[in-house]
This record gives sequence, structure tokens and C-alpha cells, in this order.
Amino acid sequence: MHTIIPALNRSSTDDDNVTVADFRQPRYEITELAQALKLDVYIPGVDPSHVDITTRGPDLVIVARKPHLVRLNWRALHLEAAQRDYELKLRLGHSFDFDALRAEMRDGVLMIFVPKRNLSVTRAVARRVA
Repeated sequence: MHTIIPALNRSSTDDDNVTVADFRQPRYEITELAQALKLDVYIPGVDPSHVDITTRGPDLVIVARKPHLVRLNWRALHLEAAQRDYELKLRLGHSFDFDALRAEMRDGVLMIFVPKRNLSVTRAVARRVA
């Protein structure tokens, strides 16, 4: 049986310091409703108290931290990759009211509702940014 293993891109100074990225991007679905935007983010294994939702201008940033368990009786290659935390960065724009954002979590699915702003408020914000 043949196995294809991609080569690591190592520099001559970092031969022993290969690191795994701290975060991975979760799967998500966006649904546009009449007066809001619904975002479903799939983050299994995360407690609702370990979810941080922040906004930076037109961006929505979600960071979800998993509990990092060490199982003594279980061995696997790249266990650290399976235990990585989730981070999702989305640029939604200025047409949403992030102050009225609502979120709830059920069965590993984070549901976020972001209401749309009035058209006149969106134009005023766009003029200030430009």
C-alpha cells in the first residue's frame, strides 16, 4: 500500500521547531433573512462559556476554545491537530447592527442573528469611513 506524505517546508534554522497552527476554521452556514443575517457555526466539543464573539468595524470574529484533554490510554498521530481551538473571521460590512447581535448555542452549533441596519444609517456610516 502506497502512502503519499507531503514534505514539510523547513528552513535550515527551524529544523526542530515545527509548529501546528493554534486555530482552525470551523464550518459555517450563512442565511440572509428579510431583516437579519443568520450565521450557524459548527463548533463541537466547545462549552458556551468558552466562546468569544467580537466585532471590529465591519468584521465579526468568533473564537471558541475547546477543553484540552490528555488521554493516557489513547495514542494517535497529530493529536494536537484534533484539539485545536476554533477561530472564524468574517467581513460582513457596515450594513449590520452589531450592537443588537443575538447568539445562542445548542448541540455544538452556535447560532448568531445580526439584524440589518436602516439604509440611511448604512449610507451615513459609509460616508464617514470613506
